[in-house]
Amino acid sequence: MTININQLPDNPYLLLTPGPLSTSKKVKAAMLRDWCTWDQDYNQLVQSIRSRLVTMASSSPDDYTTVLMQGSGTFCVESVIGSVIPRNGKLLILTNGAYGKRMAQMAEVLGIYSIVLDSGETSPVNVKQMEEVLKVDASITHVAVVHVETTTGMMNPIADVARVAKQYGKTVIVDAMSSFGGIPIDVAELGIDYLISSANKCIQGVPGFGFIIARKEPLYTCKGLGRSLSLDLYDQWETMEQGNGKWRYTSPTHTVRAFDQALQELEEEGGVARRFARFTSNQQTLVAGMQRMGLQTLLPAELQSPIITSFLYPDSPVFSFDEFYKRIKQEGFVIYPGKITTAATFRIGNIGDVHLPDIERLLVGMEKQLFWKTT
Repeated sequence: MTININQLPDNPYLLLTPGPLSTSKKVKAAMLRDWCTWDQDYNQLVQSIRSRLVTMASSSPDDYTTVLMQGSGTFCVESVIGSVIPRNGKLLILTNGAYGKRMAQMAEVLGIYSIVLDSGETSPVNVKQMEEVLKVDASITHVAVVHVETTTGMMNPIADVARVAKQYGKTVIVDAMSSFGGIPIDVAELGIDYLISSANKCIQGVPGFGFIIARKEPLYTCKGLGRSLSLDLYDQWETMEQGNGKWRYTSPTHTVRAFDQALQELEEEGGVARRFARFTSNQQTLVAGMQRMGLQTLLPAELQSPIITSFLYPDSPVFSFDEFYKRIKQEGFVIYPGKITTAATFRIGNIGDVHLPDIERLLVGMEKQLFWKTT
């Protein structure tokens, strides 16, 4: 089927959010065809995606596999938390934002014994404190951390976390929801056992499924550990292996096809390194322009990821985020409210089909909407 993508309508605004995000017309067009979940062509597509994800993630691809899982990224995180920790296991969670806290909430609901080390919303996770806990509690079996905490935009030191965890023989779980595909990560080099991400983040697909890059050796020990039927990671993996790409339950076929196109576009762009450079350029240009307008970042540059940036509200009694949001949307952009409890912030993302001219256009439009400076 031939589709003239130029005939597809433009989106009325660009999403400057942490996902879902703006996608290319080719990604959107890929969803215009229907697929059968039992069809060999479709299942071969699934297998190709799984293989390419492992190659992207690991310098030792033979040691890793990929499991695709229906639902949002949170479904995938809960799948891992609920499927890989034995009944007598103990989870150490490092958190400094909403998504680390969500892992702690999952563990509580699932009845998994956990220890939570909360560093606060504006500090990176505390590796030294983690090591002190590991020294005295040998019963801890797993360590979990969020790579880029989109609550603030902070990038946590996953290399240090994994290195120390491995020194104590722990299994390492990394929520790389907002970083994988946009920031270089080598799971084998870092010693990550389970890395979790989603279709609608840095790879620039659409919502509908996520994926887990899993080291085979620990995954093989997880049979029968699942605390959920539909989110059983081992059963999902075993079915995909034995069925040559078949999912256990109905798969999001259109989303999968769009993701295949998004992977092709990532390769055409030059891979993760080139995408990381684009996101970094976007973020640095954004911050410089915002600072010229008197708007300051929540985090210092050394803690900031290129994924999303939190900005402090201007010091003005007439500033309203709702009014600012509405005006910026009229300029053709959607931004994001803040999420932290210690300061009033809003957030602007750089991921998705967003390029430097888009950021420059945003800054021009934003300069026209600084209403609190003219009242």
